[in-house]
Amino acid sequence: MEMTRDRYETLITNAEIQARVDAIASEITTCYSGTVPIMMPLLRGAFVFAADLARKLDLDVEVDFLGASSYGGATETSGEIRMTLDSSSPLSGRHVLIVEDIVDTGLTLGYIQKLIRSRGVASLRTAVLLDKQCRRKSQVDIDWAGFTIPDRFVFGYGLDGPGGLFRNLPDIMALPAE
Repeated sequence: MEMTRDRYETLITNAEIQARVDAIASEITTCYSGTVPIMMPLLRGAFVFAADLARKLDLDVEVDFLGASSYGGATETSGEIRMTLDSSSPLSGRHVLIVEDIVDTGLTLGYIQKLIRSRGVASLRTAVLLDKQCRRKSQVDIDWAGFTIPDRFVFGYGLDGPGGLFRNLPDIMALPAE
């Protein structure tokens, strides 16, 4: 069966996303004024959000990447966190900005935040595109959130969808509501 975009519902348009990215970038620029933070997107889902955000920051920023997964190939978290890529930068004394695509249960982000804090950072802040608060199982610190979303499987704008497809869609899409 062919997967096509018209089978899915648009939850957040790219225009809405870009307006929110602009606002978050402005706040981050103010927050980190006078410093050179290290932006650490979590791969793979945050790559589009992080790229748009980085280009809109009005400050110097270093970029490194982290990879962690609790989903495997499923649409719901397994609860078991697996690091797929660790930072190659020394973090002691640095101002770190984690960039995440979506916070669901909070287990993955909580794990990453604890790991980064253990490395002696000067500060740690987090920007997330999507916050699915209704599923939270672990307390996490979120400094900037793009959108609060309902308990739906979402994809597009960097997040993978059915069959690992649709990361390239400009909007945030969802499976049809049941």
